[in-house]
Amino acid sequence: MAQAHAPEDVLPALSLQPVNFAAEDPGVGGWRPLIAQGIGADRAGIDRLVVSDHVILGENLERYADPKAGGIKGGVQPTGPDGHWLDPLTVISWWASQTTHTRFMTGILIAPLRRPATLAKQLSTIDVLSEGRLDIGVGVGWQREEYEANGAPYAGRGQLLDETLDIMQTLWRETSASYSSDRVSFEKVHLNPKPLRPGGVPLWISGTLNKNVLRRIVRFGSGWIPWGDDQADPIGGVAKIAAEMEKAGRDMKGFQAGSYLQVVEEGGKIDADATMAPVAPMAEGGITDFRVTLNLPSEQAAVEDMLAPLVASFRKAVGRS
Repeated sequence: MAQAHAPEDVLPALSLQPVNFAAEDPGVGGWRPLIAQGIGADRAGIDRLVVSDHVILGENLERYADPKAGGIKGGVQPTGPDGHWLDPLTVISWWASQTTHTRFMTGILIAPLRRPATLAKQLSTIDVLSEGRLDIGVGVGWQREEYEANGAPYAGRGQLLDETLDIMQTLWRETSASYSSDRVSFEKVHLNPKPLRPGGVPLWISGTLNKNVLRRIVRFGSGWIPWGDDQADPIGGVAKIAAEMEKAGRDMKGFQAGSYLQVVEEGGKIDADATMAPVAPMAEGGITDFRVTLNLPSEQAAVEDMLAPLVASFRKAVGRS
């Protein structure tokens, strides 16, 4: 199996996933802490903010625990069917207007639910207005009802995702773009503005590393978001990806991969150094994005105070201090 190493041109990043959903309607002004958390994270030096996606919720939420449906073993949805989920691209746009440093990513965006050309335009617009700070994590999701409500085929959602990614990259990369499939056909169309990167917005592919996900990563991916059983061994997953890249004649330069960090507490306080202890060996194994989830305060200053020690310890661990 090919040996994987952290890409030389990619700096390890510390990511944070604030909560862009609520079990009940938080009421007028109830989402204000989310913008304070984004600004506080930016000023503390967090490298990337991540938000999740649900367009609608059905009533069969127990299927989230079924890997055969695309869920995760033992998984529990954090809200019931009447939970309030903010659109991730709108949240990112909101944060981008208030921050200067932090990058943004969806973890994940259920891309097959959106019209490809319209989504390409939304993403390129956000990328340009945020001055190139956008990454997009994509996947197929697990909920049949979301596909039914959008008139999209649940059974063919993997193929639909591939087509969506193919169309977006075609529109981003070509001045006069053409495309043809059983569902979509166009000739000599122009999408502008283009994303700031020549290849378009970086696409992080989410999924357990079956043959379809590996093929999708090799074809479209700038990064990988582990899912399912592969979350337990992300370094082994990166090695699998490196082997497939080698077979396809593609190297790993610039490729990224994420993993969660377990936050360590001592005496009711976060132990930043202990939390960051696994970072160096994980980075050596090819992990580039280290995500933490925290119960964040509502006030910007308190968010900065909480996150600053984590940022300092992380940078020390990766040699960025």
